[in-house]
Amino acid sequence: MPEMNMVQAINDALRLAMQENDKIVLMGEDVGKVGGVFRVTAGLFDEFGDDRVIDTPLSEGGIIGTAAGMALYGMLPIPEIQFSDFIWPAYDQIVSEVAKYRYRSGGEYPCKMVIRTPVGGGIRGGHYHSQHPEAQFIHVAGLKVVCPANPYDAKGLLLASIADPDPVLFFEPKRIYRAAKGDVPEGRYTVPLESASVVRQGDAVTIITYGAMLYECLDAAEKAAAEGVECDVIDLRTLWPLDVTTVVESVKKTGRVVVVHEAPKTCGFGSELVSLICEKVFYHLEAPPRRVTGFDTPFPYTLEMEYLPLSHRIVPAVLETARA
Repeated sequence: MPEMNMVQAINDALRLAMQENDKIVLMGEDVGKVGGVFRVTAGLFDEFGDDRVIDTPLSEGGIIGTAAGMALYGMLPIPEIQFSDFIWPAYDQIVSEVAKYRYRSGGEYPCKMVIRTPVGGGIRGGHYHSQHPEAQFIHVAGLKVVCPANPYDAKGLLLASIADPDPVLFFEPKRIYRAAKGDVPEGRYTVPLESASVVRQGDAVTIITYGAMLYECLDAAEKAAAEGVECDVIDLRTLWPLDVTTVVESVKKTGRVVVVHEAPKTCGFGSELVSLICEKVFYHLEAPPRRVTGFDTPFPYTLEMEYLPLSHRIVPAVLETARA
């Protein structure tokens, strides 16, 4: 079984899917000859040609609008938005058209596509290349939202997203594109959507996270264990639809919860997770839920590592929650 990083695993998934289905078309800024700004689509232009790996103009609204037209005519576009921060010119197309065609047509026109885009900080990208905008899309009925944290899940979740009948936002944490490595099976396999993974077992506190922050949470859990506090660490993998069962069962066991994400705190996905936990398992809680997140400011450049909810900010929240 070969070892891959996330870039290689996603590239492998795209190649396999394109070999199996000639209706799949990749499109985006520099995805063709260059292979994308992070080289995720490298080699696919040479293998599949310029009619299936299409370099587009610098127009996110045009990319998604064109993809919507392709999807309505039976193709399966996989558009790339070069950075998630650039997705806003396409937001109207995604929210008003892509997310709603299946509903408004009574299921006749699903407008199926997988929108890939790098997210998050950690590469000194500043405030226009570092945001984590998942909450704005989780809020939109008709979309599914996925954010893998390792190469195995990245390949399996991408193949599952391509096979799913609904449009999917596939967020790729750029900070761990090459830092996260692991064994990835050759050939086809899928990781089911709506399935979280408990990556560390404990009985004192539940830590819920996704994407690049998984590794910060695992480091924090290791440090908390040295203080006698053992944590369940949950990698959500698919943010919406949410694996409610895994979250609820863990919180029932521990009675305490800390949610960690890069996006700002106010109206972030952590707010929804805390609300859901309070609705489902309030009487099992032994302490107030905590959120460790980005700040309610634009993403900074020189203070990037102060903004991100890294391990040194997570550990105190875990220990205080455990001892409350």
